[in-house]
Amino acid sequence: MRARGRRRPPDARCRPAGGGVNSVQARARQEHGVERVSAVRVQQEGPVYTVILDRPQRRNAVDRETAEALADAFEAFDVEPTAKVGVLVGEHGSFCAGADLKAVAEGRPNRLEPEGRGPMGPSRMRLSKPVIAAIEGHAVAGGLELALWCDLRVAAEDAILGVFCRRFGVPLIDGGTVRLPRLVGLSRALDLILTGRGVDAQEALQMGLVNRVVPSGTSRAEAERLASSLAEFPQACLRADRASAYEAFDQPMPEALRAEFERGVRVLADESVPGAQRFSAGAGRHGRFG
Repeated sequence: MRARGRRRPPDARCRPAGGGVNSVQARARQEHGVERVSAVRVQQEGPVYTVILDRPQRRNAVDRETAEALADAFEAFDVEPTAKVGVLVGEHGSFCAGADLKAVAEGRPNRLEPEGRGPMGPSRMRLSKPVIAAIEGHAVAGGLELALWCDLRVAAEDAILGVFCRRFGVPLIDGGTVRLPRLVGLSRALDLILTGRGVDAQEALQMGLVNRVVPSGTSRAEAERLASSLAEFPQACLRADRASAYEAFDQPMPEALRAEFERGVRVLADESVPGAQRFSAGAGRHGRFG
């Protein structure tokens, strides 16, 4: 599912003119008679758009309102012209503990519908721009599924990832059984899905579940640095190649090759020819970008 049409970012009045750092999801709401502040915040620094999960009392577990706020934030990211790369991060040393099972036990389940937003929020969206997960602590159950939804994953050296919902009889319904085999292969995916065991960052790196392992406490900084580097590339070409890579999973080889070609041809005049001219003038030699 693609993000829905252009809409005003949540609480967009908080955005400073000309960009900079902002927090756009600090909205108070009434829920069951109790006023609460949204557990999702957004900070944009230049082209990097960071979505922050902030529910320390629940280890960043996602209830229905938080799922809606996450989806709102990423829909806003996808239509914000100044935002080129997203980062998803959990505050307070934990990425995300999955769905809020306490809320479920109290009769407040997440959205459970076959179409539209997923139970964890953005898990069914296919955005037009890349998103990087910055993983500290635990990314488990639905939290693992959110990490899998992202394009790249930067994990702290003490991070733990796993299908911890196995022990409670909670199924993977936010893309876990679809994306995990595609990332790590069926055998390794079944090992994680069936046993519910956790894997540390190094094992996750070895199996292709994460892309970078960094010192504890630095995953957000590294993910934002990586996002900044991606934002420096010609964006139409980057997004076209990204879209082709995803669509190739769902198409026979001839159709995938044709789609790749047709999408790539559209960016040749705007980005590839100027890029070739920069190369001819000496840019990018000796492994340098730019």
